[in-house]
Amino acid sequence: MVVPKSPDRTLSQSSHLGTHGSQHYGSVQSFSQLSGSRCGSHGSLSPVNDGLEGESQDCSESDPLLSDEHPNVSRFSRSMREKDAQVSSGPKESVCSMVLQILVPFVLAGFGTVSAGMLLDVVQSWDVFQEISEILILVPAILGMKGNLEMTMASRLSTAVNARKIDSTKEMWMLIGGNLALKQFQATVLGLLASLMVTLLGWIADGQMPFSHIVLLCSTSLSTAVLASLLQGIVVVGVIFGSKRMGINPDNVATPIAASFGDLITLSLLACFSQWFYSFMASHILLRSGWEPIITAMVISSIGGLILDKTVSDPNLIGIVLYAPVINGVGGNLVSIQASRISTHLHLNCSPGELPVGSRSCFNPFQTFFGSGAHCRSAQVLLLLVLPGQLIFVHIIHVIKGGLTLPSLLFTVLFLSASLIQVFLLLIVADCLVHCLWRRGKDPDSYSIPYLTALGDLLGTALLSLAFLLLWCIGDS
Repeated sequence: MVVPKSPDRTLSQSSHLGTHGSQHYGSVQSFSQLSGSRCGSHGSLSPVNDGLEGESQDCSESDPLLSDEHPNVSRFSRSMREKDAQVSSGPKESVCSMVLQILVPFVLAGFGTVSAGMLLDVVQSWDVFQEISEILILVPAILGMKGNLEMTMASRLSTAVNARKIDSTKEMWMLIGGNLALKQFQATVLGLLASLMVTLLGWIADGQMPFSHIVLLCSTSLSTAVLASLLQGIVVVGVIFGSKRMGINPDNVATPIAASFGDLITLSLLACFSQWFYSFMASHILLRSGWEPIITAMVISSIGGLILDKTVSDPNLIGIVLYAPVINGVGGNLVSIQASRISTHLHLNCSPGELPVGSRSCFNPFQTFFGSGAHCRSAQVLLLLVLPGQLIFVHIIHVIKGGLTLPSLLFTVLFLSASLIQVFLLLIVADCLVHCLWRRGKDPDSYSIPYLTALGDLLGTALLSLAFLLLWCIGDS
């Protein structure tokens, strides 16, 4: 005859087994605890885990012994799921408010597109649109590109605002700055690509494409894309955060406003920039007077940069990087003043190609400072300004670097000597160069300053490197 075991004895054995076998089966010890915590109404067993705030749950024999989630984190998990559900559902709005929020920007967007069409009808009669018909090919490309960029940024920011991904002011500004920087980069690249595509299509359609038209298309496309992107980005950011502050869903208002006002702003800038560049092209300033001095100046300045790179590579001369911008900037500024003064004097008193009576020649450069011409006194004043100006700048550099003592006397003398020699040579070259350009019928205002500033960079870097080399040879630290 088999006698069934009593429940008390079974539980006692289970508890005894869990106590003595815990070192091998750690999970067996919690069997009675889990059973007691889930079935608190059986016998005298009470819940072991008091962290559930006294909650007891009735269970049957068919219930699983272990729940799907840990008891200690069940309330946290439930709260997180409730928060995620609340965020994922988006802002709650009635049908009436949704209709009103969508209707108003939709009507404004319609007015914006109508205004853009009327503006295009007006500007198509301008000289630039009549002379360079390829601009009409550029209009849909630029408008579509800008609309896509603005609407995608508006959609991203609206999602971030509604999803409550902006918890602090720092995160908000990082989000705004990142989106604006990305959009500016995209607008610049796409603006250049759009102008190149329009150039290709115009060449295929007409069989030719003048270089002046290519320059105007590229200049107009890049200028419009960059400035329109910046303005519209600011408008979109203001609309999104303003609507959120007013309790309006940004998804309902941001994208239509960005599209409508984006077309109007972009088309206005496109028309103005194209007409402006066309006026320069018509007077032959943009193409014939702009490129040669700038490219030549870039080459000359690059030689100065090569000298600076070779000098800085020496650990004993690395301090030159502090003073190179100072000596180059001061020399370029002073010689630009002199060149501008001489050019204005020639424009007011002489015809292009003719020099004033008794003008100096380049073969006697010292008359730039000691002659009887109209610009000798200004040359003397500019040369004398080098000493006090450079002393002030050297002292400011030393203070910013945290120096407690003044620079050495030998360094100061060599630095001022290099600056004086640089400005002295630049003023002589300016006097000769401006008169030579005028005699050849070229406008000194467009040609002389790029040459002089580039030459100033070359002379300043070379003389400063020589000064530092002398200081190192002498042993002045």
